[in-house]
Amino acid sequence: MFDFENLEVYKKAKAFNAIVVKSVLRIETLDGVIKNQLRRASLSVVLNIAEGTSRFSKPDRKNFCIIARGSVFECVAVFDILRDSGHLSDAEFSNLYSIAEEMSKMLFAMIRNLES
Repeated sequence: MFDFENLEVYKKAKAFNAIVVKSVLRIETLDGVIKNQLRRASLSVVLNIAEGTSRFSKPDRKNFCIIARGSVFECVAVFDILRDSGHLSDAEFSNLYSIAEEMSKMLFAMIRNLES
């Protein structure tokens, strides 16, 4: 088993990515550019968490957590745009937002822990 598979934030990121793929990315009227960007950003969260655990130095691991957190923010910005355009309901937005917020807090804690 790889170290990242035991991390709660990795498990949450995988579940988040699955929700994005199964719900948001299946919206037929969604612009292809937005779909691609959201697909890449939600996958980036998962992959950067995993890759970060392979690094030996704290600064390297921290950098991958920072990138993963940035991708979470990117997803939230896309959700906000999709809500404004009527592609996401307020309830769908709130659900995705709360999951993203939780991952962001977890990644922030990891970043802080890697600073010391």
